[in-house]
Amino acid sequence: MCLSVQTIRPKEGWQVYSSAQDADGRCICTVVAPEQNLCSRDAKGRQLRQLLEKVQNMSQSIEVLNLRTQRDFQYIMRMESQIKGLRSKFRQIEADRKTLVNKNFQELKGKMESLQPLIPVLEQYKTDAKLISQFKEEIRNLSGVLMGIQEEMGAYDYEELQQRVLNLENRLRNCMSKLTCGKLMKITGPLTVKTSGTRFGAWMTDPQASPKNNRVWYMDSYTNNKIVKEFKSITDFVAGVESRTYNLPFKWAGTNHVVYNGSLYYNKMQSNIIVRYSFETGRVVTQRALESAGFHNVYPYTWGGFSDIDLMADELGLWAVYATNQNAGNIVISQLNPDTLQIINTWNTEYSKRNAGESFMICGTLYITNSHLTGAKVYYAYSTKTSTYEYTDIPFHNQYFHMSMLDYNARDRALYGWNNGHQVLFNVTLFHIIKTEDDS
Repeated sequence: MCLSVQTIRPKEGWQVYSSAQDADGRCICTVVAPEQNLCSRDAKGRQLRQLLEKVQNMSQSIEVLNLRTQRDFQYIMRMESQIKGLRSKFRQIEADRKTLVNKNFQELKGKMESLQPLIPVLEQYKTDAKLISQFKEEIRNLSGVLMGIQEEMGAYDYEELQQRVLNLENRLRNCMSKLTCGKLMKITGPLTVKTSGTRFGAWMTDPQASPKNNRVWYMDSYTNNKIVKEFKSITDFVAGVESRTYNLPFKWAGTNHVVYNGSLYYNKMQSNIIVRYSFETGRVVTQRALESAGFHNVYPYTWGGFSDIDLMADELGLWAVYATNQNAGNIVISQLNPDTLQIINTWNTEYSKRNAGESFMICGTLYITNSHLTGAKVYYAYSTKTSTYEYTDIPFHNQYFHMSMLDYNARDRALYGWNNGHQVLFNVTLFHIIKTEDDS
C-alpha cells in the first residue's frame, strides 16, 4: 500500500480499494471503492456494486501494465484481435436491445468507446500475457453486466455509472501521462525479418501512422540510387509483394533516412541538403541545407558509406545528427521542424562522429553504438533535456557482423536495422521515471 494513501480522505461511504507505486515506493495511482455495507439495498444495487468493482479491477490491471516496459509483437497482435472482438460485442448489444433506455445507453457506450484509443498506448508497456488476457476478460464482462443492468435500472443509475466511467477515463489518462518516455535499459533480439538487397540499405515504417497503416518502405544501397519500394505490410514485405515504387527526384546519400508523418526525409547526394518528399503527392515538399554540416564522407560513421547526416525520429519529433568543422568533427544534434526543416534547437557534443558506429534517438536522448563491431553495444548517451552525457554499457547482438542502419520507431517500440543485407528488428526495454505531484 502506498504511504501517501494515509493522506487520502474518500467521500463518506467510500474506502481506499487499491493503489500502485513506482520503484521508489512513491504512490502514483489510488482506487477508491464503496464500503462493503454500501449499495446492498436490493439486487440492482448489488449488480451496480459488482460492476463498479469490475471497473476498478480493470483500472488496477492497467496500472500494473503501465509499470512494465518490455513489449512483444505477438501480444500486440492479440490485443488488436481483442479490440475487434469488443467492437463486435457492442454491435451485437446494439442490435439485440429491446427495452433499453436508448439515450443513456448511447451516452455510456460513447464513453466506453472513448477508452479504446488508450489501448494502443498501453500496448507499448505490456509484457505479461496473463494480465493482458485478464484485461480483455474484464472489458468483455463489463459489457455483459452493462447489458443486464441497463434493462433493469433507471436514468439516475445510468448517470451515476456514466460518472464512474468518466472518472476511470480521467485516471487512465493521468497515469499514462506519467509514462510517456523512458531511459534505455536493454536491447533484445534481433528478429531477422528478411534477407535481401546489398550489404547496405534502409527499411522503415512510419511512427506517426495510424495502427491500421503498416506500410513498409525499402531503400537499397547507400548511394547512386533513388528508387523507394513500398509494401502494404510486413507480410507483403517478407513475401516481396510491392504495392508501389517511387522514383525520387534526387539520389540519396547514406542509409540514414526516416519516414515521418507521411513524408520521407533524406540527405541529397553530394550535399548537406535535407529533402522532404511526400508519398501522397509524389513530390518534394521542401528542401533545406543543413548549414555547416559535413557531407560526402567528411564526417561519416565509422563504416563510411556517406553516412555524414543521420535523420531520425522519436517521441519528441524529427532530428538530424551530423558533425561540423566548428565543433571539431564532433557530433551535433539538431531538432528540426518537420514541415519547414528549420532548426528548432541544437546541441554540440564532445563525441567524434567518425568514432561512432550508428546512433538513434529515444525520448530526446541520443544513443551512440559501436554497431560495426561483432560485440556491439550502446556505450554513450547524450540527453538534450539536460545537455549532459553519460557512458553506458548496453550490449546487443550484431548477428551478421556489419550494421549500416539502426533507427528507433516510437510506435513499435523497436529498433529497425540493416545488418549486412539482413533486415532485422530489436526490442528495447525502457525504464520509466514516473513523476508524482511531489516532483518539481
